[in-house]
Amino acid sequence: MKELLLIVLAYCIGSIPTALIISRYFFNIDIRDYGSGNMGATNTFRVLGKKYGTIVMSIDILKGAIAAALYNFLPYYTYNEFDRTNFMVGLGLAAVAGHIFPVFAQFKGGKGVATLFGMIVAIQPVIAICCIAVFLLVLYLTRYVSLSSILASVALPICVLWVWNEQEVFYRVFAIAVAALVVLTHQKNIGRLLRGVESRVPILKFRDRRKARRRA
Repeated sequence: MKELLLIVLAYCIGSIPTALIISRYFFNIDIRDYGSGNMGATNTFRVLGKKYGTIVMSIDILKGAIAAALYNFLPYYTYNEFDRTNFMVGLGLAAVAGHIFPVFAQFKGGKGVATLFGMIVAIQPVIAICCIAVFLLVLYLTRYVSLSSILASVALPICVLWVWNEQEVFYRVFAIAVAALVVLTHQKNIGRLLRGVESRVPILKFRDRRKARRRA
């Protein structure tokens, strides 16, 4: 019963509609009425700019980390690593489900990538750092948040299965499922990327202006 209550709490944490709150409070708009219509960090970057996109992404990552850390309320999991990891995955997935289907925003949320990485930060920080490094590198090179998210998610099973060779079957299956889920939820973005019409986030413009001046 206590585990169930914590999973429900994790879902509620994930359901906090960060992008919607910020768009309404600072701009008096519903972020879902603009851009891709998605309530996540990518669309926030696109519609509201890098400052608010960064805030939304940071809070959404924090949601996943806090949710996964809820196991601390049950002392049993503190001393049982295998059960703790499994429970943290369950708590984190509940938060991701809350982000995608938020009870506080008519069940119309984001794609859950930032919240997903937050839970990985809580479960295994080193692997999370590797995935975040992939995300930031791709973002720096391309300014596509969607492509950065896809490649960072693909890096997760690579790290879990081959680089660190984790032996927990549930964790391995989870890593593969995460990559598959992110790819599936980004099908429209993949289509736009292939057509060359995906929007770039408004960051590193100084770099682009410098390159333009060099070409001139």
